[in-house]
Amino acid sequence: MFGISEIALLLIVVIVLLAAKRLPDLVRSAGKATRILKSETRAMKDGVHPDDDGPPPRTIRARPGDVIGSRADDEAPRTTGEPGARG
Repeated sequence: MFGISEIALLLIVVIVLLAAKRLPDLVRSAGKATRILKSETRAMKDGVHPDDDGPPPRTIRARPGDVIGSRADDEAPRTTGEPGARG
C-alpha cells in the first residue's frame, strides 16, 4: 500500500500538473505572506511596529464618577453657592 511520503509526492505532482499556470502567483503570495509574518513577529519582539512614526498614543482613562458621552454638566442647574439660589 501507499505510505505518507508516496501520497504527498503524488499530491505534489498532481498540483504541479493541474495548477502550472497559477503556481508562480501562488508561490509569490506565499512568499509575501511569509515576509509579512516574519516582520510582524520581529516587531512584536522588539516592541516597535514598523509603520509607527513615534511613540504610541497616550490612553486617557476615565475616573470613577466621570460622565462620558453625556451633557449632564450643561443641563444641570448652576448654583451661586447660596442654598436655594439658582445662578
